[in-house]
Amino acid sequence: MAESVPVRCPACRREHVYAAPSYPCVCGAPVTPELDRDAVPESLTHHTWDDDWITVRCTACGRRDQWPRPELGCPCGTVLRVPLAQERSGPGDALTEEADAEGESESGVGTGTGMGTGGEPEATASGSGSDADADQGSDLPAPPRPDSRRPRIPLPRAAPTPRPPFKPVTIRTARDAVTAAALYLRWLGYQDIRRANHRPPSGIGLAARGVLAQVDPTLRPASLRDVECLWLTAMTESTGCVYFSLAGYAEDARSVADSLGVPLFVLDLTGTPQPVNSLADELVAAGA
Repeated sequence: MAESVPVRCPACRREHVYAAPSYPCVCGAPVTPELDRDAVPESLTHHTWDDDWITVRCTACGRRDQWPRPELGCPCGTVLRVPLAQERSGPGDALTEEADAEGESESGVGTGTGMGTGGEPEATASGSGSDADADQGSDLPAPPRPDSRRPRIPLPRAAPTPRPPFKPVTIRTARDAVTAAALYLRWLGYQDIRRANHRPPSGIGLAARGVLAQVDPTLRPASLRDVECLWLTAMTESTGCVYFSLAGYAEDARSVADSLGVPLFVLDLTGTPQPVNSLADELVAAGA
């Protein structure tokens, strides 16, 4: 359970007890940002995408993902941005972590293994062995050399790890709808989820490796134009696309989505996206 910390509103001086929400990691463990008890909360006047999301490390598997920044609404009308303990660390800590990660990736490549890039032993500089005996006129025939062109037997691939059950986030606001869609894309296997560079005609655009998503948190069913605009934008960026709507889709929008290959999902209030067409069912079954 997340630890509760006291938070005092700088506008009305009212004190609250706040606990940061937990979000499910892909490994199934809850991820909760650590709050700073000593720092003073800030009054938030407007939202930006970069400031609304933070990178938090899962204590169970070590995976780093982006999650919504903790915020608290005071009854006086002030929105408070709750300080995080990770923001107290200096830039040297981040550099140290990056250096450790680079060192781990380089530690097993070409260091004392005596193996070349192709997995074969590297040739030594000394003229020892059967090749040297052959060069010195030995009566013994040189052993046959392995044929480097001989095809290698491919190693069997490991079976894909099954995904844990999706843990939804209850939708109460438009921001919750965007968070639910981002969590679902991450659960499907998409990485580096961020806000898209383009601005869709309605809703919020999300982008990840290999997919462009549109989240429509309004109470109006998504129209034919909405689906076509998403598909055209994805075509220009040579990527796939998926649509999340809170209020469903118009009949012609569903028909054109099937013809264009756009998976459609409906967000219920529990935060669980429900497939609308067969393309969405296939995406859920196969993943990213």
